[in-house]
Amino acid sequence: MSILICPGMHDIELTKSFLKNLRLCSTPGLSSVDGSKQLLIFPVQRYPAYSAFHVVQFLQETLRQQPFASGTKDFVFVSFSAGVAGAVGAAWAWQQLGGNVKALIALDGWGVPLYGNFPIHRVSHDHFTHWSSALLGAGADSFYADPAIDHLDLWRSPQTVQGWWIPTAATAPLQPIATTAAVFLTVLLQRYGESDLFVS
Repeated sequence: MSILICPGMHDIELTKSFLKNLRLCSTPGLSSVDGSKQLLIFPVQRYPAYSAFHVVQFLQETLRQQPFASGTKDFVFVSFSAGVAGAVGAAWAWQQLGGNVKALIALDGWGVPLYGNFPIHRVSHDHFTHWSSALLGAGADSFYADPAIDHLDLWRSPQTVQGWWIPTAATAPLQPIATTAAVFLTVLLQRYGESDLFVS
């Protein structure tokens, strides 16, 4: 079980801040926890953030080169901005190659159609982005910031982002829940079995 981070086109320091503020173990590139748990960061400084081909290529090369990861094929994709386009295409391709997509979490993937036979969660920096993005696939539980925040702040500092968790019919209660983006993301990662990647 592993997490693949697909950042957008921005300074790598924002991704480091995102991981630190979610309390996920992190170094640029690859962090291993043990033989079955790992956190991968797609290197957008070398490849286009929106390229599903390069995301899959990165996954394959990394798993080939890292002995501890040789049996790992289960991933939660966590993506932001342009990285959402790369992540959703890569998730589909990963399944076609025999891998398992436990979930895809899309932060501010405005304008990107999100469909798949795996759980999809949208996280948005304002209500308009949340509402208009849902027209291209609402997915499962989602979150939007209220009050609205800057696009990059959602990635940089999810722990400061107040807003609403919108449950789907599969989870109860169905009323929106006031929380932070960081809490929402943490609950999702724990739901998909990735709690071992958090640091205290």
